[in-house]
Amino acid sequence: MNAWKGKLIGALLGLLTRRFQLVLLGLAIGHLYDMGLFSARRGEPKPDAAEPDPYAVLGVAEDASMDEIDAAYRRKMSDYHPDKVANAAAEIKALAETRAREINAAYEAIRKRRQGA
Repeated sequence: MNAWKGKLIGALLGLLTRRFQLVLLGLAIGHLYDMGLFSARRGEPKPDAAEPDPYAVLGVAEDASMDEIDAAYRRKMSDYHPDKVANAAAEIKALAETRAREINAAYEAIRKRRQGA
């Protein structure tokens, strides 16, 4: 991953001026460069933004049986089901809902793959 090159170049250019403020400015501009702000392809999704591996989300191997996948799905949902945190803070509820959606999507993706195969 090359998420450090812009910061390094910016910091080095700032160090050449021997001014602390320009080092910080170089780091900030380098950070923006690393984020892709200056890229001509800003509207395109990053390759890292691809969907996560459904087997990794459920914590099972790709060659796991459907019974093992079902058990892993139930175990994960029992940990992250939004009803378990109904009285918790809004941030925790939102996190639980997000994780539950991820787990459901992973389970459905595996089921579709297995039915099509």
